[in-house]
Amino acid sequence: MNANKALWEKGDFTKLAETMRESGSALVGKLGITPGLNVLDLGCGDGTTAIPAARLGANVQGVDIARNLVEAGNARAKAEGLTNITFREGDAIDLHDIEDETFDLAVSVFGAMFAPKPFDVAKEMFRVTRKGGRIVMGNWIPGDPTLVAQILKVSSAYTPAPPEGFISPMLWGVESNVTERFVAAGAAKENISFERETFTFQAPYPPAVFLETFRKYYGPTMNAFEAAEKNGTEADLQRELEALFESQNQSGDENTTSIPATFLKVTVVR
Repeated sequence: MNANKALWEKGDFTKLAETMRESGSALVGKLGITPGLNVLDLGCGDGTTAIPAARLGANVQGVDIARNLVEAGNARAKAEGLTNITFREGDAIDLHDIEDETFDLAVSVFGAMFAPKPFDVAKEMFRVTRKGGRIVMGNWIPGDPTLVAQILKVSSAYTPAPPEGFISPMLWGVESNVTERFVAAGAAKENISFERETFTFQAPYPPAVFLETFRKYYGPTMNAFEAAEKNGTEADLQRELEALFESQNQSGDENTTSIPATFLKVTVVR
């Protein structure tokens, strides 16, 4: 079993994606998408950015490694009557069934960054994007004080050491690493640019319930709690994350959640 596939099929990321819809649409709205544009969304989940792109008239191909998320994405598209989008299973490190220079825009927001071979990810994204097209990634930033980087940091302290050769997905949030990967794929350094932007998680329930959503449905957090339960530190992990979620909530209402998280927006012009 592909370990990355197992991780993302383990929970049900759609439960978290429900809190990401508004920011996903806002991000897509700034990408200059026009009707007829051919768009790849890599690591698309159930369509947080893919479906807004299709609503704007783009022809969208969503690719994700998790079968349950692909099925959920196709169901969402069907429910909305969108005929210009399809979701299918695929691996960001090997898009062998996609021809060179197929897409005008290749997008991956908190998706392909989790694939285990980052140089292969950059190579494939670059390969399938046409000359003059763009690649846009949204990646979490290591050491950032906002929510997701801190969740992953806290969780890693409670889980066993990763296997030898493991490359942290968070390195996609380091500009020098991103540049190295895309230059190796064939990009010109001057065609790679970076911005820091904010993605806000919005939920109609308190931060403690939002934490439970991560605990029950988000693969990395599920693994952390399973490991902590085995070594008797589950209560410590729970307390640490509860404090994090409460302190980050900016909704102004203890019964709702609004937590911003900073990410690195990468743009590569092919």
